[in-house]
Amino acid sequence: MENMLYLECASGISGDMTVAALLDLGADQEELKRVLKSLPVGGFETEIKRVAKSGLDACDFSVKLDADHENHDHDMEYLHGTPHVHTHGESHTHVHEHRGMPEIQKIILEAAMTEGARNLALKIFRILAQAEAKAHGVLADQVHFHEVGAVDSIVDIVAAAVCLDNLHIKEVIIENLSEGRGFVRCQHGLLPVPVPAVSNIVQAHGLKLQITETEGELVTPTGAAIAAAIKTRGQLPKSFSIQKIGLGAGKRTYDRPSLLRAMLISPEETEKDKICCLEANMDDCTGEALGYAMERLLDAGARDVSYTPVFMKKNRPAYQLNVICSLEDVQKMEEIIFCETTTIGIRKVEMERTVLKRHIKKIMTPFGEAAVKECMLPDGTKRFYPEYNSAAVLAGENNLSFQEVFQIISERSESNE
Repeated sequence: MENMLYLECASGISGDMTVAALLDLGADQEELKRVLKSLPVGGFETEIKRVAKSGLDACDFSVKLDADHENHDHDMEYLHGTPHVHTHGESHTHVHEHRGMPEIQKIILEAAMTEGARNLALKIFRILAQAEAKAHGVLADQVHFHEVGAVDSIVDIVAAAVCLDNLHIKEVIIENLSEGRGFVRCQHGLLPVPVPAVSNIVQAHGLKLQITETEGELVTPTGAAIAAAIKTRGQLPKSFSIQKIGLGAGKRTYDRPSLLRAMLISPEETEKDKICCLEANMDDCTGEALGYAMERLLDAGARDVSYTPVFMKKNRPAYQLNVICSLEDVQKMEEIIFCETTTIGIRKVEMERTVLKRHIKKIMTPFGEAAVKECMLPDGTKRFYPEYNSAAVLAGENNLSFQEVFQIISERSESNE
């Protein structure tokens, strides 16, 4: 299966829309149900069904909450009209769970999911927590709020992470997020659209917003956090083929169909795009700081990070930092470099590059399943490169040398063709 995903967010993005679109692409429903059943939280059930939106057949993923956990997320009258008023005899007691990151991290760590899915779910929640912390003027680890603690947010984010991991998605293209305008109601009252958490995520992670004439919230904080966590590119290849299409239905009703379209695509054998090379010299930065800076840059989406030993003025030994990133990530990378290193200046050069068509595929070996990067050369021949992490895990599990496992994976890749 191709591992390049394009999310067309012309009607915005939310957690349930994302999960539904990924399920429609072929993510394993049974695996998702197994993981969600293992979550140490209650008060919910899930439902997967087919629905029609503007005459189009789409997948619908619903988190059904019990009365104590309902947060009116899909109640259009509540969101854009009047707040819910209790009638005579109706219970006024609701469980508003105000969870913070420590509680959410514990829930995810206890769930039975792959490490890839677990790490992605935690990344999404960290992005969301940081955005809400900025909105409320507190530190991220001090955030306790209903939106992240709500059961449906936990389920949506974990489900999205499980589906992405199950589809082996490595590259995600999101050009922009279409958003509405006006106001939307939450626990704290009326908030302007885009809501503060969405605006903060867009600002911090270089996402692009396109404000439409729609009166309402098209991009939810959960949807924005998922987009920020998985986006690797901001522009489609000039030409590509479509391998599969998934349509995820949303629950809210606006003047446009609430649909998220997801496509698994394959670019042509070679494609050209533009990247940026950032350089900075430093002769007074510790090895620990340089190592931490590299980790932060890679986590933030840098394509590559390297250090080169150099000599500066007065023959001082130093390092030159080189960062390769997309054009839209330049500001984010510069902020990390200035924050985590001692440099006081950054050079940058825009470059055009030609890249081969490639995707990740799974093959069976005597030691278990291995991930291999398959690259297509312009003449139609293929080259195979075992993924380091996959080979390292198999080497450790089978008490073999890395080189031996790597060689066998390479041979199996070629023989499978």
